[in-house]
Amino acid sequence: MSGYHDEQAVVLVLDFGAQYAQLIARRVREARVYSEIVPFDITADEVARRKPAALILSGGPASVYAEGAPHMDPAILELGIPVLGFCYGIQEMALHLGGEIPKTDIGEYGFAELEVLDASSRLLEGLPERSQCWMSHRDSVGTPPPGFTVTARTATTAVAAMEDASRNLYATQFHPEVAHTEYGQQIIRTFLHDIAGIAPTWTMFNIIEETVERVREQVGSDRVICGLSGGVDSSVVAALLHRAIGDQLTCVFVDHGMLRLNEAEQVVHTFRDTFHVNLIHVEAEERYLRLLAGVSDPEAKRRIIGEEFWKVFFEEATKLEGVKWLAQGTLYPDVIESGNKHAAKIKSHHNLIPFPEGVHFDLIEPLKALFKDEVRAVGSELGLPDEIVHRQPFPGPGLAVRIIGDITHEKLEKLRHADAIVREEIGAWDTKREVWQYFAVLPDIKSVGVMGDERTYENPIIIRAVASADAMTADWARLPHELLARMSNRIINEVDGINRVAYDITSKPPGTIEWE
Repeated sequence: MSGYHDEQAVVLVLDFGAQYAQLIARRVREARVYSEIVPFDITADEVARRKPAALILSGGPASVYAEGAPHMDPAILELGIPVLGFCYGIQEMALHLGGEIPKTDIGEYGFAELEVLDASSRLLEGLPERSQCWMSHRDSVGTPPPGFTVTARTATTAVAAMEDASRNLYATQFHPEVAHTEYGQQIIRTFLHDIAGIAPTWTMFNIIEETVERVREQVGSDRVICGLSGGVDSSVVAALLHRAIGDQLTCVFVDHGMLRLNEAEQVVHTFRDTFHVNLIHVEAEERYLRLLAGVSDPEAKRRIIGEEFWKVFFEEATKLEGVKWLAQGTLYPDVIESGNKHAAKIKSHHNLIPFPEGVHFDLIEPLKALFKDEVRAVGSELGLPDEIVHRQPFPGPGLAVRIIGDITHEKLEKLRHADAIVREEIGAWDTKREVWQYFAVLPDIKSVGVMGDERTYENPIIIRAVASADAMTADWARLPHELLARMSNRIINEVDGINRVAYDITSKPPGTIEWE
């Protein structure tokens, strides 16, 4: 996949199965250089054809000596393109160029003190003599290949960094891409800007302008339809497409009634009143509630809501004339997970479209070269409000999966108002956005309480707030007791039918972030 025009310098990240491959690509982009992830077995001919400005070899979980270990085409190292290898990448470089990698039982995991041995190192220029780095390896290079200079070491690893400046080949045993490596981003910038000579010109403005130009070329005078949910991805797609093609775009907002307080109104106001997008707002809560009556199983809820979304969407789509394209909010991680033949299957592509018989649109995916944080930055640049750009992760079925048990209008209203209090209070406290996600859950139980002089038998509300970097793991947020007390007091006093508030202190694993 090539995300941008040929004149845009690109860095290819060869993925050897690293848990950090996407992080490497993101760190390159943070240095304002465009990057793409490619499989480790890309051929030298294909690399030469694509003319990258530089290559980065990722880490990987295998030993270079293991049966079936991934190996690159060694001819890539002879192309004259600047190459930087991390962890497994340094070992691949050494293996193919005549170095030695002794098998030992001594690994190095976690923080290590990096000692720079060669002050003239191009890659480590500007680093202090000693700094902190992050290691995660068992094998390591014992003797570098001919022509290489050892430029750094740790107490355990004799060749923590090496380089052959005459051939533009550089490598580190440690991981510069992770935040734990003190000068990691500086090392990456030095390689990209000073060694590879790539100008830091890849900006949000360039992304928008190039995407707009590409959309206009692709669409021409055709009409485009976009399913708008109010989430970050679909909102940025809609704003980008409207910038590119104006009234050729029609957005369909299927309001299933499971959104948070005032979200539907905000979507309509933002896109119809502010951006002046052609917007069809389908208010379908009653339709969904009829289908969900008596349904408690969370997977059944998801299936019903997902299937009905497309039914409603295509009902509206087929009323429009001349629509050729369907816009989708596919992101780069979706493309990587769907398209890497060597990766374990993480998930099915989340944007497979169940076209009804006799209906088909060509797909247009203007965000498919971007990571989530880049999508948010594009949204801000396009003028979308913070409430949309920094919207927390929210399940497609909405509040339906935060209500344990069957769904009713009364339950939705209870949860909507309790959730609004949680989001208002934590949002006002968490000004630096350090809490990844926070929301309210309505469980399918009641408990005894006392309000005034009367005994009550009502629902509790459970507050969930977690800290996380990527949602793969999460820890419960240590909110101040005063904040928890304030939320509890407000929920009980302001939300009818709630007489108790609990705070979930379960991490992921063993729990999940959502309660469904």
